[in-house]
Amino acid sequence: MSDSRRKKPPLVAEKRYGRTAPKSARKSAKPKAKPAAAKKKRATARKPARKQNPIVAFFRRIFGWVLRLVWSLVWRTSFVVALIVSFAVGYVYLTLPDVDELLDGRARGSVTLLDRDDRVFAWRGDQFGGVVTADTVSKHLKNAVVATEDKRFYRHFGISPRGVASAVRINLREGRGPLSGHGGSTLTQQTAKLLCLGVAYDPDDWESEAAYVRDCRRGSLGRKAKEAIYAMAMEVKYTKDEILSVYLNRAYMGGGAYGAEAAAQRYFGKPAANLTPAEGAMLAGLLTAPSSLAPTANLQRSQDRAATVLRLMSEQDYLSEKDTAFYQANPATLSEAAKANAGGYFADWVMASGPEFFTRNTTEDVILKTTLDPVIQAAAEEGLRWVFENKVREGSKAQAAIVVMSADGAVRAMVGGRETQVSGAFNRATQAKRQTGSAFKPFVYATALERGAHYDDKVLDEPYCQNIHGSGQWCPKNYTGKYYGDVSLTFALQNSLNIPAVKVSEQAGRENVRTVASMFGIESDLAAGPALALGASESSLLEMTGAYAGILNGGSSVTPYGLVELRLLGDESSLMGSGGGIGERVISDAAARELIWMMEKVVSEGTGARAQMPRWQVAGKTGTTQAARDAWFIGFTSEYVAGVWMGYDDNTPLTGVTGGGLPAEIWREAMVRIHEGVEPKPLPAFVPKPQPKKVWTPDRPKRSGIEDVVNGILRDIFGGN
Repeated sequence: MSDSRRKKPPLVAEKRYGRTAPKSARKSAKPKAKPAAAKKKRATARKPARKQNPIVAFFRRIFGWVLRLVWSLVWRTSFVVALIVSFAVGYVYLTLPDVDELLDGRARGSVTLLDRDDRVFAWRGDQFGGVVTADTVSKHLKNAVVATEDKRFYRHFGISPRGVASAVRINLREGRGPLSGHGGSTLTQQTAKLLCLGVAYDPDDWESEAAYVRDCRRGSLGRKAKEAIYAMAMEVKYTKDEILSVYLNRAYMGGGAYGAEAAAQRYFGKPAANLTPAEGAMLAGLLTAPSSLAPTANLQRSQDRAATVLRLMSEQDYLSEKDTAFYQANPATLSEAAKANAGGYFADWVMASGPEFFTRNTTEDVILKTTLDPVIQAAAEEGLRWVFENKVREGSKAQAAIVVMSADGAVRAMVGGRETQVSGAFNRATQAKRQTGSAFKPFVYATALERGAHYDDKVLDEPYCQNIHGSGQWCPKNYTGKYYGDVSLTFALQNSLNIPAVKVSEQAGRENVRTVASMFGIESDLAAGPALALGASESSLLEMTGAYAGILNGGSSVTPYGLVELRLLGDESSLMGSGGGIGERVISDAAARELIWMMEKVVSEGTGARAQMPRWQVAGKTGTTQAARDAWFIGFTSEYVAGVWMGYDDNTPLTGVTGGGLPAEIWREAMVRIHEGVEPKPLPAFVPKPQPKKVWTPDRPKRSGIEDVVNGILRDIFGGN
């Protein structure tokens, strides 16, 4: 029998609960009484809440309701705006073309001008050197652009709220409106602006290209919003480097250069891939103000801006401090072609003389080979500058122009005014029509020599008058106020005597003189009266110099020209050639040689003495118009013909200046420099032989004896025909 009092073994459940009674047992167990202290503590903790002020409670509930309402409106509005922006970005995304179509956005083509040795000396139109990418340009240029224009370029999504906030703060601090001045635009936004938000230029829709560009550059709030959407769409469509590539190809960098390649060639004569840090910094520095910061406009200012860009590159770890200091101390300089900036007037003249659809309004990239010689151009500019610095009173507003050409009319240099580094300026060598004065007289004597006269024939220099129909009596006088009696044609020309020139003109036939001058290339409306012989007609310096070239080449007409060949970029075949050169014969070679000998005496013994050059024979003629409003010297050696004009743009008379003075000195200073290193050659003049001394009269038809006697007496008295 078992003993009921024996201790029972523990149940499994008891083991599981560690001898703790099951939950049911605990529930049924009677709780122990809690101590009185605990009850007292709990009672103390349950103090009744203080009654809240009903007004405060009311406003608290109102405030909470307003906050919930505002938050509800904000997130709903934000959601709607985000939805609209997303749809807008998506729509623009679908309209964006392939990136290759965006790299060249010029409305016009470019014109590159080459000198006689096929070296580039000038650019016109919208230059585009070729497509570059962010991978092919110099890393220094790429880094400089990012450091200067948008240091967060590789981190934002097309717009930079931080950049906008910073720009607004700067604008307000500088006293401008929040959106005036700094815009906080990212590189992507700037590229969008360069693309004009996808709106292409259409001449039918815009008053001008300038108006189109102004509209593209507008900075209104609505325009900024469209720009931001377009920029975000670009970020979705293109990679960062593709966006940067579009920017590097489209950005205007001054000097007519669009894109990095054109600018690198324009300023440094090298590809954009080979730019140094200093050169890359200079190009990046142009982006804020390309016209005023262009190194061809102000090299020092451009170098100062580049130094700032180099500092930014250093601060953003694109360049070491050592390299930064080195390139700031050794800034970029211009190539020889860019530094010379040669032939501004010449380039403008060639552009104006060529076909408009291939020059001023070309849509193609055109190459023009020209006759310009940069060495001669520089010499002409230096000669003019030297005379004005050393011989002309300080502050003088007088102007001057120079044309230098070969005997066949190929223009080698052209200076259209005292300011030589210009483009699009008034060209006094080609555009100004001024009275020629005594510079016209060689064509009077050319006509006489062609009709049988000789250098030592005599003409009577004495008081002389003519009755001009409708004007009354006209009595020319010599510049000196003196009369010299019987003088040779050579003496009359070398001393620029007026009365003999008029007599020779009338005897040779006024219409014949007009014909010879016109055939030599003086196309202006020539005077109809006897004052024709004294240069009363107007002409340009280019025309006059070309006419003198006809004398040097032996008596054949010359059409001055500067264009040798025109072709399209990348095409070796020529579309057109020269439009000038030697034309038909005007006077015989013998007459031309005799005239050259007479004109040599003008320089060696007469009014053109200041034009004499050591070791060189020089022939030429001075010219001074009435009241000294214009002063000329045009002359030649065996190598080159050069013409110089001096005067005021408003026709103010010159003070103490004649053609044999400052113009002759400018001519000499230019030509001495031009002939440096050239072996002297004699002029193609004849060798004088003794001639019978006679008063020259042109060949005339036979008349009856009494008529000849009467006419001879009248000619002796009046010196007329």
